[in-house]
Amino acid sequence: PRAYSDTTNRFVTQRVLELTYTAYDLTSFARDLGYDGPPFVWDDERRFIMRCELDALYFHLYGIERDDVDYIMDTFPIVRRKDEAAYGEYRTKRTILEMYDEMAALGVHEDPDCIARYVSRLDPPPGDIRAAHKVE
Repeated sequence: PRAYSDTTNRFVTQRVLELTYTAYDLTSFARDLGYDGPPFVWDDERRFIMRCELDALYFHLYGIERDDVDYIMDTFPIVRRKDEAAYGEYRTKRTILEMYDEMAALGVHEDPDCIARYVSRLDPPPGDIRAAHKVE
């Protein structure tokens, strides 16, 4: 997309912030995004969910239909192989498609601002200071 609405920008920024700001050397980046807290804890499961949420959203933003998402996900044999070895299934594809469907049900494909109604599986939600390191 050429431009993001405030709603879409907020969705993306919350996830990019938590995925990126995991050490104090990126404090200025976090401040530029309006975040004044400590770095986020590196949590593999949270990171997986946030990456899948972003992938699902971007498939919608670029107008990619579900059947094409299904096909595209099958073009990542290394991810598939690692997922199947670790989880017994292609977890990344399944999760992205589930999130894609949840977003589609909200109308995100037609109106990206509908992403404001999306409820993340994460608690606390992405970019929330409760997912950050505790300050002593």
